[in-house]
Amino acid sequence: MTTQTLSLDELLAALNTPERLPALKGMRRGIERETLRIQPDGTLSQQDHPRALGAALTHTSITTDYAEPLLEFITPATDSIDTLLEQLADIHRIAVRELGEERLWPLSMPCFVGDQDDIRLAQYGSSNIGRMKTLYRQGLKSRYGSLMQVIAGVHFNFSMPESFWCEWQALACKDCCSQRFISEKYMGLIRNVYRFGWLVPYLFGASPAICSSFLKGRASTLPFEKLGKGTLYLPYATSLRLSDLGYTNNAQAGLKISHDSLPAYVDSLRKAIRTHDAGFSRIGVKVNGDYRQLNDNVLQLENELYAPIRPKQPPRTGEKPSDALARRGIQYIELRTVDINPFSPIGVDADQIRFFDIFLVWCLLRPSALLDDASIERNRRNQTKVVLEGRRPGLMLENEAGPISLHEYGHALFDELAKVAALLDRSNGRSRYMATLTSLRQRLDDPELTLSARVLRELRENNRDNSSFGRELAARYRDELRGSALEYWDEEYFAGEARDSLLKQRDIERSDTLSFDEFLADYFGQTQPA
Repeated sequence: MTTQTLSLDELLAALNTPERLPALKGMRRGIERETLRIQPDGTLSQQDHPRALGAALTHTSITTDYAEPLLEFITPATDSIDTLLEQLADIHRIAVRELGEERLWPLSMPCFVGDQDDIRLAQYGSSNIGRMKTLYRQGLKSRYGSLMQVIAGVHFNFSMPESFWCEWQALACKDCCSQRFISEKYMGLIRNVYRFGWLVPYLFGASPAICSSFLKGRASTLPFEKLGKGTLYLPYATSLRLSDLGYTNNAQAGLKISHDSLPAYVDSLRKAIRTHDAGFSRIGVKVNGDYRQLNDNVLQLENELYAPIRPKQPPRTGEKPSDALARRGIQYIELRTVDINPFSPIGVDADQIRFFDIFLVWCLLRPSALLDDASIERNRRNQTKVVLEGRRPGLMLENEAGPISLHEYGHALFDELAKVAALLDRSNGRSRYMATLTSLRQRLDDPELTLSARVLRELRENNRDNSSFGRELAARYRDELRGSALEYWDEEYFAGEARDSLLKQRDIERSDTLSFDEFLADYFGQTQPA
């Protein structure tokens, strides 16, 4: 496939015509929001996933992540930001109505956890697939401990409409294979997110502080300061969730996951899944009849790869995610570097979503060279600096030309983002994207406007703990959500979803014909041709 590479300005100009502008409408977005169930005193819930919310294994919008109390709310994909937020809010409303006195923890970093064994692994019933999901989580506990796994975030799912791809392909080449072209461009987007993704924690990072119980006596070289009875913070941090303390995996630091192309990505991912790890081998797989992990490979499953962004193709029944990508290409991408916004009862707001639209379209349209080792290391250094000290006055980052201040670098990127915002506004006949970008640009000039600064201000002004702040917000949002009416769905819809999910789980459990050992051997032993 031979394509013509257009500059960002050339591509924007080509799209900015009456016949092509409508092709930009119909971007589809979905949200996955994680949140811990807590008791009124701020400690982690020890209760089962509420049956009234259905079966976590099969419910379409309410499930669990690593732990039984770690809820995950999933919206369907939609092309309307207003609809997306209405759906997410309705899921929250239904959940809090079924939680009794429990609340939803409004921060990314977890509440007080006395011991990691207090964190109950998510349970998915007695079916083979349900037991496999729980065993995968047991493997994560055996490998990394449970504390890291109950850090919560927002995942933003994003795709462009078919009409857009038709227009771009017509501009780029006449004989493109459609899905190959789409996957190639999405991989370019991913590489640009690695280059410029530090903007997301700078603007929206909201985890500059942690409960000291999170460290569990582990030594840290970070120069923490203390607040209240047991809160540790870094004065210029933006997102400790994205630091080495948070949702990262140092054991994967040596992995060479390629983003050069989709086939290269899939091949490197499959290699990690097939490669034995000596440290994980020492844990054992099945010891005295009890499983400790699914296998002793670098990755038990594809989802164990900790990445800021992932290419996605929904797998069919029994299909591995990597096989789905290899067979059908990339359908959408998943941005995973978004902290819970504690100033929103649903963890995210409209301005954030509009920024993600602008940022991801820009990353898609901007030319994206392959990442060499030097650029990968430069990107990592920039990300680390921003999550640990992003609001430090005069902070220096790096671009391809050399050192550059975050302030100057950010404004240069916003100048390019503004061109995309203007195009999106013209395609929609509104000015919301530019208004959002203009408002967020102020955060480059005044870091005190960022979410991380607002969180620290709430804590420092009253010398209060994360726990106190989180409990106050959790109680407030519980009352707000309980007191407001459903906007998009009705109660019967959720009641039906809960009933259907329980029936589906029962049917899956009844349909099993293999023993669990046979099921695992079949799952990992079968060959999956692309």
